[in-house]
Amino acid sequence: MDRLIVFTGGPGSGKSTLIDALEQLGHARSEEAGRGIIQDQVAIDGPALPWRDRQVFAEAMLGWELRSYRLAQRHTGPVLFDRGVPDVIGYLRLCELPVPDHLLRAAATFRYRQQVFIAPPWPEIYRQDAERKQSLDEAERTYHAVAQAYRDCGYTLIELPRVDVAARVRFVLERIGTARAVI
Repeated sequence: MDRLIVFTGGPGSGKSTLIDALEQLGHARSEEAGRGIIQDQVAIDGPALPWRDRQVFAEAMLGWELRSYRLAQRHTGPVLFDRGVPDVIGYLRLCELPVPDHLLRAAATFRYRQQVFIAPPWPEIYRQDAERKQSLDEAERTYHAVAQAYRDCGYTLIELPRVDVAARVRFVLERIGTARAVI
């Protein structure tokens, strides 16, 4: 699935901002599972929150990622994913929770482009907010956990440079071979 392109990394490393800029250029995209689930669960006082039940939160993220994958099948061109199924594996490992067999099967079945973009920790832009409660240290540990999960699932990681959004957009467009305009 060369047209399904994943962006991963620790929280607060500029992934979503980059994907937002690429979307402005006309690229289809998914929405990040974690932030969306947290917003929904807070609104309904639900249990699938990382500070209430991490295993339930992980299952909710898996369901979100599988639905995002199915929705991407409706597009004929590239679809940019703000995280993917292997991120859930990385999250559970970070939390020192068991990774269920069905999650490993999902990672083997629902495949993305071989090259995955990974945003490294970037302390200068890291900010906490209502959904992003992790410390910078936890964000860095998340980066390492998801990087290992993607490598374990057979993906090649392409580290995004710590540069402004326009330069990151050019970096990505050069690597995905798109002829879209550059900001």
